[in-house]
Amino acid sequence: MTAPWTGGWVTSRLDLALTGGTSEVGLTLPQLVGLAVRRNPRRAHLLVSTVLGKHVPTDPRLVYGSALLLGRLVADALQPGHAGPGEKAGAFVGAALRGEPGAAAGLRDLLTAHRRPIGAVVVGYAETATALGHGVADGMGEAVYLHSTRRPVAEVTPYGGFEEEHSHATSHLLLPVPAGLLESQGPLVLVDDELSTGKTVRNTLRALHAVRARSHYVVAALTDLRDEADRTAMRDLELELGARVDVVALVTGGVGLPPDVLEAGQDLVARVEREMAETPRANGRPPGGARRVPLGWPAGVPDGGRHGFLPEHREQLEKALPAMASRLEAALPDGARRVLVLGFEELMYAPLRLAEALADLLEDTDVRYSTTTRSPVLAVDDPAYAIRSRLVFPAHDDPADGPGERYAYNVDQGFDAVVVVVDEAGDTPGLERGLVRRISGLGTEVLVAVVPS
Repeated sequence: MTAPWTGGWVTSRLDLALTGGTSEVGLTLPQLVGLAVRRNPRRAHLLVSTVLGKHVPTDPRLVYGSALLLGRLVADALQPGHAGPGEKAGAFVGAALRGEPGAAAGLRDLLTAHRRPIGAVVVGYAETATALGHGVADGMGEAVYLHSTRRPVAEVTPYGGFEEEHSHATSHLLLPVPAGLLESQGPLVLVDDELSTGKTVRNTLRALHAVRARSHYVVAALTDLRDEADRTAMRDLELELGARVDVVALVTGGVGLPPDVLEAGQDLVARVEREMAETPRANGRPPGGARRVPLGWPAGVPDGGRHGFLPEHREQLEKALPAMASRLEAALPDGARRVLVLGFEELMYAPLRLAEALADLLEDTDVRYSTTTRSPVLAVDDPAYAIRSRLVFPAHDDPADGPGERYAYNVDQGFDAVVVVVDEAGDTPGLERGLVRRISGLGTEVLVAVVPS
């Protein structure tokens, strides 16, 4: 029996409608997104990606392969005329989403084989696109990578900042180390998980162009949902900057919204939360235990792109991943058949690559990947809704904007073990009292792995 589309619950209640578009790789918008309702007065809905691994536990090879595929589209925009994997890769994505064995690994392997070295500067947006942008940079081989961050560092002077108006937490910083990292030669690539209006991207391009002008920019996203007015605004920006701006995406399309969608969304959240308990579903399992696993992270390799990630770091990490996956495998409980590797807000790339290596090592184990988030979303236990359950816990990294709630979605899915991957800033007593205790309360064994910052 075919599973229902995970956007049907929302479209039937808020009168939203996905509109069709185009795809260079033969995919459709409903394949790549489900829908949920935000607990955020600025925006009613959340597009929940099926290939990002943020809110939905996903095969890490599908997540990484999709990022590499987007990187291939970027490479084609920078150096047109090369034959690429195209719809063959898209067919692998579709097969992996249907759960066909070997499809996710096949996608990743196909894109790895088609990797084309191109020098560029790639910038990803926090928190959702930090690993996506990193995968795009990986697909280009010789690219320098940096992602924006909401975590200021006293010793590092910000290169720039921008505002993401619809986001739940809006302050972003670029903190390159060394400071001249973004002065590297070559075109600049901006990566986000979705383009809704493109306003954030346009603001970023203006700010970065004012500091270091370039002749060519590429904007990349999994989904491009801009309307014609937004596309015109991007063309106007090209004239303003005197630079070429290409936009690439796995799928283009749109979301039709009724005029009262913000009020209707908040009313729906209030009504559902009155009707539904906030606690996870009872599963009858006794609480699990919690242990720590030393990763053996390679010295000198950054934990991600918060301050910059260079091609030589990529090479070192690739060599070290099999040994780190073996350490995780040795620590898993006997007989574990479903394992989740759970990243931590902006720290998405390191846990993704660890999950990918673990999935390759454990051929008979269902290894999934997702991360915690700041974004508050309504959970509804319905197969036609993308966010089935949520864990709520306090922030555990002493955030600059003060304490607050954090969330892990769809974790209550019968995992035998959850590997929680955090950086040193997130490894506090609050981690054990909050997130770890909530997960172990599901009857799941918890392994904690810390990546040095």
